Amino acid sequence: MSPTHEVTNQVPPHHGYDAAADPALTEALSREGANWAAAELHELGVLAGSERAAEWGRLVNENPPALHTHDRYGHRVDELEFHPYWHELMRIAVGSGLHAAPWQEPRPGAHLARAAKFYVWGQVEAGHTCPVSMTYAAVPALRATPELADRFEPLLASRTYDFGLRTPETKRGLIAGMSMTEKQGGSDVRANTTTATPAADGTYRLTGHKWFTSAPMSDVFLTLAQAPGGLSCFLLPRVLPDGSRNRILLQRLKDKLGNRSNASAEIEYDEAFGWLVGEEGRGVATIIEMVNMTRLDCALGAASGMRLGLVRAVHHATHRRAFGKALIDQPLMRNVLADLALESEAATAVALRLAGATDRAVAGDEGEALFRRLGLAVTKYWVCKRAPMHAAEALECLGGNGYIEESGMPRLYREAPLSSIWEGSGNVAALDALRAMARAPEAVEAFFGEVERAAGADRHLDQAVAGLRKQLADPAEAEYRARRITETMALVLQASLLQRYAPGAVADTFCASRLGGDHGGAFGTLPQGVDTAAILDRARTIAA
Repeated sequence: MSPTHEVTNQVPPHHGYDAAADPALTEALSREGANWAAAELHELGVLAGSERAAEWGRLVNENPPALHTHDRYGHRVDELEFHPYWHELMRIAVGSGLHAAPWQEPRPGAHLARAAKFYVWGQVEAGHTCPVSMTYAAVPALRATPELADRFEPLLASRTYDFGLRTPETKRGLIAGMSMTEKQGGSDVRANTTTATPAADGTYRLTGHKWFTSAPMSDVFLTLAQAPGGLSCFLLPRVLPDGSRNRILLQRLKDKLGNRSNASAEIEYDEAFGWLVGEEGRGVATIIEMVNMTRLDCALGAASGMRLGLVRAVHHATHRRAFGKALIDQPLMRNVLADLALESEAATAVALRLAGATDRAVAGDEGEALFRRLGLAVTKYWVCKRAPMHAAEALECLGGNGYIEESGMPRLYREAPLSSIWEGSGNVAALDALRAMARAPEAVEAFFGEVERAAGADRHLDQAVAGLRKQLADPAEAEYRARRITETMALVLQASLLQRYAPGAVADTFCASRLGGDHGGAFGTLPQGVDTAAILDRARTIAA
């Protein structure tokens, strides 16, 4: 029997590469004094680019966690069952220090090194990075109560992943979750109705319903509740010091658009045991330390997804032929790919710059702390807003093949909107930027001090910075214009970083297209004469 067809012109699998061989990434690592982490980063990158890791990511998304509220005898258990590869992903993430490890790492550049690894490993599977991110972010909030930090921080920073329901201090490592929003308030956490009643021993009992609890299988949770002194922050263990289970009842798992490997739940606190973190009435101020860190990871996650979409698109275009030559040699496709590469590199540069600012802010640099406060707000808004558009265009580069689940592109596409919603959707992020400027005017000058380091490098950038100063000098209807102001701030920050650190073809084309108006509304509308070869060389390093 003769075959009905033969397979030709299909793209080979995109495996067997080092996902850390990314010039924008490795240059930032060196620039920020974190080259001591290079060997571990590349080891992780090789694993991230392997067929084995890709299979782990596929299977944990096709087999999402299952909730078991009761055992077969009717006893309440409130437990989650994960695919075994979820635990493998978590073991590698924790073992590589993607969680709270930098808080106990004495070397300079620890947060930057951690960000670089988070960016690389997130390209394998994004869902499991949620609990990893929250564990990282829990530490600065917990430090508002030093005795709790002394008790739990070493376990949160441990590089041992120890899954299971046991008393926290009997485990070799802990994972932290977050439980803030309620059904009546969403981002307006001051509308929360969960109550916290003081107990005679100085602890509290919490009662109420939480609409979104990220990673409900975690060992400890930071949460908000109304105490006698006002909205306050609490730390709740899943297992109490005496070995019994805390009254944290899992009601149902959310059926989400993406992020399906990770569990998000509605929960009930039924007089759940908790420790106060910080002072009563200072809950938002306390937990905002956690939120700022998870916002950094939103930007890193968005940049990670852009890089993955870009290299998949370049890989496909390199090996697929149409109309007599490879897709990547078709002028219009090169325009699209180069445009995607610009967006990816700009996102990577600004996310890693903010990670470096975190290192310096933690070390006591007030100027970097001020820059980070505003730079993070505008970056969270813009980079995360661009991620879904970038994913859609990268998917389209694969044509119909990209629309098929086996390509991995639909999962990337479904995941992309999350970072724009998590920790404050677009309006919240834009208003947060205005709030930061109003409360700390010195942060505005720290921001301009950063972007003006590239003064004179590009006329489009200079004009945009001057125009931005005029916009900020006019407070009329600032809230109505918040998105436009925030977008401009994010773009001039990205452009200034590219002018200082990226090749000329990348930096100049970004400024001309994003700030000079020489660009259409869609990707692939770069102006004539762009050196697309130089831009794509930065993406081809690992894709071909």
